[in-house]
Amino acid sequence: MSNILIIKHGSLGDIAQASGAIQDISENHKNDQIFLLTTKPYFDLFKKNPFIHGVILDKRLPRYNLIYLYFLMRELKKHNFSKVFDLQNSSRTNFYKNILFPKADKIVWSSSITTLPSDRNKEEFDKTSVLERFDYQLQESGLNTSYTLKPDFSWASTDISEIKNFYKLDKYILLFPFCSPHLTIKKWPYYNDLIKKISNKYGNSYKIVTAPGPTEIKDAKEINAIALLDNGRALDISQLTSLIKGSSCVIANDTGPAHITAHTGTKGFTLFGKHTTAYKVSIERENFKAIEVTDLNNLSAEKVFERLINLL
Repeated sequence: MSNILIIKHGSLGDIAQASGAIQDISENHKNDQIFLLTTKPYFDLFKKNPFIHGVILDKRLPRYNLIYLYFLMRELKKHNFSKVFDLQNSSRTNFYKNILFPKADKIVWSSSITTLPSDRNKEEFDKTSVLERFDYQLQESGLNTSYTLKPDFSWASTDISEIKNFYKLDKYILLFPFCSPHLTIKKWPYYNDLIKKISNKYGNSYKIVTAPGPTEIKDAKEINAIALLDNGRALDISQLTSLIKGSSCVIANDTGPAHITAHTGTKGFTLFGKHTTAYKVSIERENFKAIEVTDLNNLSAEKVFERLINLL
């Protein structure tokens, strides 16, 4: 039996996407112990993942914090990992490689760098979709991949019956009208217009709900929907996943909850402006699609509403 390390720091959408790759690594190492190095927001979450035996916390303090770096490297070295799968593929994780396994090839340290053939350009490779890059990396590392291209994030869900009973939720449409303050280009501005159209057509047949994150609770007051909280706090990732799975439909900006929706088999769609493409971030699935436009300000509530009617 050997110890295998997977590195995946975040963000939320990235965590959902990596679920299939993590499952494939586990399936290819059934007799080994699988550990995962991640950051604080996902530390407790990954303890629930059925394909991981142990979770190691990386606080991601500055690299010049030599004391922290020393203790982190000591923690990793004591597990005597025989192989590392770097699913983060960042400059930071490549820095870790240079400390832990400076001369390792793809047999010991699997990353987008070590698995890239000499005749391929990394800039061109990075233009392919996230899941295709994961799949290529794992196959080049000698793994059979069955789940990487179709990740299932359902393992993250939990029982939220008390929350649903409190808000008297039965049939509901779930909206995610928020985005990071520095990524306002992702934000569609007409959610309240859409809500009015939904209410006019469906009346009380569907409740219209949103689930703001910790920094979005104030912004949620500007949306004419029920803002779901757990005793005044934002739902955690497991609660959010369950809320998404139980919805009739999800409409979201290109954010973490959209990726959770895509990778739990839930019906819905996401709204994309020119910041990237649905293909590159691997968000479209059988039940979850994207509306892509060059400018979200020019995407009308009527057009989004028509797509919603077709789903319901």
